[in-house]
Amino acid sequence: MNLTNKAKSLRKNQTDVEQLLWKQLRNRNLSNYKFRRQFPIEPYIADFACLELKLIIELDGGQHANRINYDDQRSLFLEKRGFKVIRFWNNDVIDNPTGVLEAIRLAVLEITEKVE
Repeated sequence: MNLTNKAKSLRKNQTDVEQLLWKQLRNRNLSNYKFRRQFPIEPYIADFACLELKLIIELDGGQHANRINYDDQRSLFLEKRGFKVIRFWNNDVIDNPTGVLEAIRLAVLEITEKVE
């Protein structure tokens, strides 16, 4: 399966946590910026990406505790291409959605202040 088809499949089969965050990001709900979900950035697929800001949001479940090196390499790869990557544990999205959204807003503010 190529990356685009894999991304489409991931969009159709979102986790409950991805659905929760997507409700807050879609339709320019967050600071009027367009976010995409399961967006291919060769050779990876970002959980959520705002291309205008070059911001990537990754949600990590328990399996990521055993993949720290992989996640670090992935983030480094994306950062070398100009993206800012922020990561949240799934339980943070469930237990503290307001805090997660505030952290995303702060990242957006940090990026936009650098541009101005």
